[in-house]
Amino acid sequence: MIELERIESLTNSKIKLAAKLHTNKYRKSENLFVAEGVRLVEMAAQSDWPMEFALISDSATENQRAVAVVEQLQNRGCPVYQVSDQIYDKAADTVTPQGLLLVMGFRIFTWQEILKSNTDEASAPLIAVLDGVQDPGNAGNIIRTADALGCSGVVCLEGTADIFADKVVRSSMGSIFNIPVMTGVQPEELRDVCQDNEVALIATAVDDTAVRHYLADYVSPCAIIFGNEGNGVSQKMLEEADQKVFIPMTGKAESLNVSAAAAILLYEAFRKRSIL
Repeated sequence: MIELERIESLTNSKIKLAAKLHTNKYRKSENLFVAEGVRLVEMAAQSDWPMEFALISDSATENQRAVAVVEQLQNRGCPVYQVSDQIYDKAADTVTPQGLLLVMGFRIFTWQEILKSNTDEASAPLIAVLDGVQDPGNAGNIIRTADALGCSGVVCLEGTADIFADKVVRSSMGSIFNIPVMTGVQPEELRDVCQDNEVALIATAVDDTAVRHYLADYVSPCAIIFGNEGNGVSQKMLEEADQKVFIPMTGKAESLNVSAAAAILLYEAFRKRSIL
């Protein structure tokens, strides 16, 4: 590891910036966010996302895995600063910090990237759509599941949780760096893009027109819509959907957590595509 420049002051501009990026307001104004923790920074360092600078605490320099990540960042030309544990805690968000964080720039994806297969060129697009999913843990988990099951992309409609929030990034376990994600998309834009590219809209619903989830066609190009934790898929998207599905249940639970429902439906799509 190349010798690191030290930051000795709590009022240093980089420390203040990192601390501010834990709020939505500053993330949007600066177009920056924080990836915190050794595993997350490892995955970020292997991606082609823009990086601003990293901070490593004095205690983390005893962690060989953290040191190896710092060397990766240095090889990519990313500035890394060493700080005391006290100063690091000022910049960090986690309760038990691992002593390594990376300030990163937003990456903006296009519809062309969202529609391109994430597995092979012959596969049809499979898109996970978040329609007003509010809980950061749910949003991050769905991104992680979409990555694991070969989705071509994730689309977050207006009103969905900020995907660059600390908890979303952590819950994604680094998958946010592996799969194209679009944010702030209007329902009309999603509808028009899907129509123009012959992508079917499949919505989770509980009305009389919905079929059991395993009866839907997931092999053809499709976008599966997962709704708000309390209200489900919005009325607007239910009206736009080409097909509605539900997950049959026999227990006494009224419903499934949205990230659990997403795992079931996306795995069914993965399963059907895998047996062809």
